[in-house]
Amino acid sequence: MEYRKLTKDEIVRLQSQSCLADDWNKVEVAQAFTTDYVHHTRFSGEVKLGVFDTEFTLEGGIKKHAGLRHVTLHNVTMGDNCCVENIQNYIANYEIGHDTFIENVDIILVDGVSKFGNGVEAAVLNETGGREVLINDKLSAHQAYVMALYRHRPELIKRLKGITEYYANKHASDRGSIGNHVMIVNAGSLKNVRIGDCCRISGTSRLSNGSVNSNEAAPVHIGYGVIADDFIISSGSHIDEGAMLTRCFVGQACTLGHNYSASDSLFFSNCHGENGEACAIFAGPFTVTHHKSTLLIAGMFSFMNAGSGSNQSNHMYKLGPIHQGTLERGAKTTSDSYILWPARVGAFSLVMGRHVNHADTTNLPFSYLIEQNNTTYLVPGVNLRSVGTIRDAQKWPKRDGRSDPHKLDFINYNLLSPYTVQKMFKGREVLENLRKASGELSDLYSYHSAKIRNSSLIKGIRFYETAIHKFLGNSIIKRLEGITFANDDEIRARLHPDTPIGSGEWVDISGLIAPKSEIDGLLCGIESGKIDRLKYINAEFERMHNNYYTYEWTWAYEHIEAFYGFSPVTITSEQVCHIVEKWKEAVVGLDRLIYEDAKKEFSLASMTGFGADGSRQEKEQDFEQVRGDFESNPFVTAVLKHIEVKRALGDELIGRMKQM
Repeated sequence: MEYRKLTKDEIVRLQSQSCLADDWNKVEVAQAFTTDYVHHTRFSGEVKLGVFDTEFTLEGGIKKHAGLRHVTLHNVTMGDNCCVENIQNYIANYEIGHDTFIENVDIILVDGVSKFGNGVEAAVLNETGGREVLINDKLSAHQAYVMALYRHRPELIKRLKGITEYYANKHASDRGSIGNHVMIVNAGSLKNVRIGDCCRISGTSRLSNGSVNSNEAAPVHIGYGVIADDFIISSGSHIDEGAMLTRCFVGQACTLGHNYSASDSLFFSNCHGENGEACAIFAGPFTVTHHKSTLLIAGMFSFMNAGSGSNQSNHMYKLGPIHQGTLERGAKTTSDSYILWPARVGAFSLVMGRHVNHADTTNLPFSYLIEQNNTTYLVPGVNLRSVGTIRDAQKWPKRDGRSDPHKLDFINYNLLSPYTVQKMFKGREVLENLRKASGELSDLYSYHSAKIRNSSLIKGIRFYETAIHKFLGNSIIKRLEGITFANDDEIRARLHPDTPIGSGEWVDISGLIAPKSEIDGLLCGIESGKIDRLKYINAEFERMHNNYYTYEWTWAYEHIEAFYGFSPVTITSEQVCHIVEKWKEAVVGLDRLIYEDAKKEFSLASMTGFGADGSRQEKEQDFEQVRGDFESNPFVTAVLKHIEVKRALGDELIGRMKQM
């Protein structure tokens, strides 16, 4: 925009409208500027103004014309058609975009050179330090995971810190920015804060040293009573109703409110926190906590739902709060659950009761951890048949609220993946070894300070085998889908992997599921200096995510022989049919168990509290009006449809095999 000096007539008119300037020569305006809408304004330092041509229509229908009223501006550049009025103190050292509305604010300033939250250290997992993550605008859950947990590679951590500090210094400035189409009303102090386009700040108490990375595609809302110090808030997030944040990163499409308080914590995509408290937590994608009585502390979570009264302890009254714990993806805690860190709970497990024995169930996913008389009882694999587990897996993709086309986190929603299925292979081996070591007739088996009942152990082996059949069979069916084969050689050629990448161990890097070899390759690239920018790191994570299914097939291919006893190199159509039949049994069997589990929700016992003051018939009618009947329940009909579709899919492939 081209600016000009004020004319003498304009200065006289502004003075007549109660405007002052320390030096009128330092006030510049757009070519089409008029003085009509500038009243009771003081100019200090270098000020540049756009035009004031338009009106804002506010809630309730009131209209306000763009302009300046009752405001002091010091070193401010302002775009076209802004409305700024009733600033109690002043606005200092800011560049304000066009069509922005600012009203009834205490003070907005940048004091000295600021990095706007970039480079702030959040002491996650260990309050006393040692696992600090340097927050920044481009921080992904995967990058933070590496920075927090890979402390056994000091050169890597040094390089990551250097990359983040380079970014923070590059974006440091003695001028703040408020974007286009921003609204800031009835707010307190905004100090050293950078605010993106289309942001809404209403009734906020204090924002200090941070970035609000709002944009047109994914606006940010910060509401009443919010206090945030040393923070980054990513696009699409909603912070409201007295939330208090100190040294926190808030990822894309997160919601924090109802007096939620958090310090030294990271919240990644689609997290939801209300009422409770977080301290030094690593909240991976879809970490959810709603209750006043819930404290999450020094833990790592993802796809997690915390029940009311869930709590953890990170010290044992000796050396302070130095212990940490992990609930792997999809874990849940019931009401009044408690875990004494250190502990590690396997993926998609349910924690019930109080656990003080430092359990490690990472190789026994989909389990229940139940406390009885201060003893942790483990029920392996039982969550595979739970209707709740399947419902969770279906709801997460639907609840992804990210509208920003530029995603920071690369989230894999798969319930069965090389990551969870490799643990089932290990879990099956663990359970079989326990039977051999302690005898098949033992009533109880001990595993990592937990107890497993005999019947639970036997069922656990069966659950894991069923799930492995389902995963490997599904992989083969997908690989052979829609192709007609003339002979076994053509089948073998199609089954051969497209890449060697994917063999070996897989890891879950806070939502991203990838081969460990690929992660190691990236980390070596950072250590060597070959990968030296945040955007290059995120591009590598995106590449791994986009190639997931190619890598997944490589892993499945190498496990066919280990599980079925015949090599895919010499596989025949009859053996493919055998795998598909086993797959059909597994899919239908699991769906039947899920169907029966769903049926419990419609039992007479579940109708307690329905049909007030009435008979059993009225109770059932009331229940049906509120909850519907079992057979027409959308989830139940989906399960039955799934059985039908999967049977047809398996039969179609078997038919193609038999035509050879």
